[in-house]
Amino acid sequence: MVEQHSILIVDDEPLGRETLRALLHGEGHRLIFAANGPEALTLAETWKPDLILLDVMMPEMDGFEVCRRIRQTPALAEVPIVMITALGDRASRIKGLNVGADDFVTKPFDRTELRARIRTILRLNRYRRLLAVRSRFEWVVENAESGYLMLDKEGVVTYANEQARRYIVGSPETPLVGKPLFQLVKEHYRCEPLMGWDECFLLPTMQRAGSSRYLVRAATPYAPEFWLQVDVARMEDVGDETILVRLRDITETIRLRKEVWRFDALVRHKLRSPLGILVGSLEVFRRDGETLTREDMETLIEMVYSGARRLRDAIESIFVFEEVPQMGLMATAHFRMEDFPALVERVSEALPISPPALTLSPDLHLAELPPLVLSPEAMELVVWELLENAKKFHPQRDPRVSIEVAPTEEGVRFKVADDGISLAPDQLRRIWLPYYQAERYFTGQVPGMGLGLPTIASLLWGVGGSIDAYNRLPGPGLVVDFSVPFYRTVAGEEGEG
Repeated sequence: MVEQHSILIVDDEPLGRETLRALLHGEGHRLIFAANGPEALTLAETWKPDLILLDVMMPEMDGFEVCRRIRQTPALAEVPIVMITALGDRASRIKGLNVGADDFVTKPFDRTELRARIRTILRLNRYRRLLAVRSRFEWVVENAESGYLMLDKEGVVTYANEQARRYIVGSPETPLVGKPLFQLVKEHYRCEPLMGWDECFLLPTMQRAGSSRYLVRAATPYAPEFWLQVDVARMEDVGDETILVRLRDITETIRLRKEVWRFDALVRHKLRSPLGILVGSLEVFRRDGETLTREDMETLIEMVYSGARRLRDAIESIFVFEEVPQMGLMATAHFRMEDFPALVERVSEALPISPPALTLSPDLHLAELPPLVLSPEAMELVVWELLENAKKFHPQRDPRVSIEVAPTEEGVRFKVADDGISLAPDQLRRIWLPYYQAERYFTGQVPGMGLGLPTIASLLWGVGGSIDAYNRLPGPGLVVDFSVPFYRTVAGEEGEG
């Protein structure tokens, strides 16, 4: 589509206006006409024309005065002005330049020359406007809170704003242009989830909506974890396959997600057990109260009292939620693997589900292992979430779960397998996205906020752990395979040993 320019023609003589109309007819411009200086100023402010053809010799307010006033109007100060004059003397041209004219044409007009000058001026004005827009855009990008980069098709940086340089190398002064982005980020971050990243940095899956990836700098004894969300888009109007990358700090979002998940889990499993005791005991009273012996009554009263007390304690623990220790590296206590069998038994009884089959690697000596980086509370929430999911998404709500535990060089690896349902490849890829419930396509929409697996993933990635999910073979069923690092003190010694 050809751009249509607007031209304001100012001349007090009808013949002059009609002459210019005839000369410019067929050029595709929008022509606006003014018969005097005041009318020209009014129309200029209304239309913001791309060019003004301004006659010098006009009564009351001549062209020089009109030009001077236009240049004093901020919204019109950059509009090109070509003065039309029959005066050929040098003094008139100097006066026109002094009041802000850009060019002159002399009557009588040369049709070809006039058209050529107008085309040149409009083209230069368009470039000027584009440069102004680009300048404003560059200012916005350079001062943006997000990091922005442009890459070529090989993943090499061709542009990086100041925030991107801060995020990737820690300094706005360090140049990134000419370097492969994937290699740069690997020096400071872990790329999660790993599926979807390669040496070119850009897989087709990253071009679809909802396919964000994350750069995670795990927590250290000196600093908390740090998260960047990576969004990638192809710039379709650029012919050389330029890629635009946005890096957005989502650390606070991840932290809040964990807090919501922790609070939700706290409420659910802290209240479920005492409420079950209270309701069950009162149901016995309601149904069999007249036939109960004194001994039975005393037993039930004790159960009601115990349930009420536990309910009170659970509610109190919710009230002091903010005082609960951190779940990861900054926690005041860290999980000991010797407590893991009891933890699995306790959670499976509370849900309830059939006790998982626990298999320990022959070279795994629980009591001799260093503590894990996660707090006892965090480890309980992870086990609870995985076992609850196994039950919630099982077709009969009666899963058979197995847990394999083995040591690694840096920590402990867990494989939690169930016999529920298998997932399609695209569901496995999206399982780490917040609020995504892949299993709803099999079992219907289920209660919950969809935070479980993504938050477990963010919890583990944030402390340097890993997590993956894949279908159990032979199926059906799902395996969640995750590792938790050992906790070590700043000096590198094993902590809490």
